[in-house]
Amino acid sequence: QVQLVESGGGLVQAGGSLRLSCTASADIFNTNTMGWYRQAPGKERELVATITVADRTNYADSVKGRFTIFRDYAKRMVVLQMNSLKPEDTGAYSCTAQRSKLWGQGTQVTVSS
Repeated sequence: QVQLVESGGGLVQAGGSLRLSCTASADIFNTNTMGWYRQAPGKERELVATITVADRTNYADSVKGRFTIFRDYAKRMVVLQMNSLKPEDTGAYSCTAQRSKLWGQGTQVTVSS
């Protein structure tokens, strides 16, 4: 049973933008800190951004000022808006619900130079 459904991602040129979305059931959405992680080929998975149930956000230093995470309460969706993308942002991005220890299936983001 898929409990986190991701969408978005794709191929974009450096400087471009992409939006990732993660939809969850109401009980998961309302009770979890949600986040996005990414993993580049040959590298460890790393935190990109998180948002608590109180809408407090946290970002990796590498994406501060370029990425924004927010909740769309009407759609039970956590959105990662990515602007000014760089080739080093390339990777497999996964949504997570921390308390429930759930992960999405992942979506690929590729930024060409």
